[in-house]
Amino acid sequence: MTKTYLKFIFTAALISISSYVQSQVVTLDHYFNSETKPSADGQSHPFHYLWNDTEMTGFSILGASFKGNGAKELSVLFKKPTAKTLAGSDVYIIVDPDHLKDNPKPNYMNSEDANAIAGWVKRGGVLLLLGNDKANADLEHFNILAEKFGFRFNNDLILHVTDDAHFEDGAINISNNQIFKTSRKIFIKDASSISISHTATPVLKTSKGEVAMVISKYGKGIVLALGDPWLYNEYTNGRLPQGFENDKAADDLSKFMLKSIKLKR
Repeated sequence: MTKTYLKFIFTAALISISSYVQSQVVTLDHYFNSETKPSADGQSHPFHYLWNDTEMTGFSILGASFKGNGAKELSVLFKKPTAKTLAGSDVYIIVDPDHLKDNPKPNYMNSEDANAIAGWVKRGGVLLLLGNDKANADLEHFNILAEKFGFRFNNDLILHVTDDAHFEDGAINISNNQIFKTSRKIFIKDASSISISHTATPVLKTSKGEVAMVISKYGKGIVLALGDPWLYNEYTNGRLPQGFENDKAADDLSKFMLKSIKLKR
């Protein structure tokens, strides 16, 4: 086999891989979390945990990690999840589902929505569930979805941090982790723990042994879950004390999720 032919095969393979990676679409839910905020024009606009929000409340830094690792598009789903509305997505992220304090008419998770999402994961989608503590999110209905994958968010509070003088109370040290290859110390504040019933396995634990993050295989796809919004800009923009590596964690997580996609569209 000639060197020229080998070079051709290698180049073709790289093009094929690049083409696959660049087809990936990462979709952020804005149906279960559909908070709004009045703006200068007097109208209410989508607010909280959005790709285009560069303030503390946004996910612009996490979005940049996905783009930097090859995602073609960052999208937002404002409608309920169905086989049709999820068909164009490879990664789907649901964050901090609304309760009445957030939204007078919350869109609660139900069996129909959970079945649609589970069917999409089964075909090879990658789902990320980022909850919150019970005072700040609807965990009761969110668990309808979580329980399909062998775990549930608990009505408790772990990694409680009282103020900026106590960042270490939210620290988790990492080693030999299947997802977090470069981040060694991360910060998570005021999360719900996760209990496992079947299928799911722990990814991160606190120093007390509480499960903070899980992974679950489901059909051809995978589900990741953590009991806090976690990687929004406030905790990835460099304001954390030296030694915390949430920015690296965002990069590790996005890279792992994109490589885990098995959907064929």
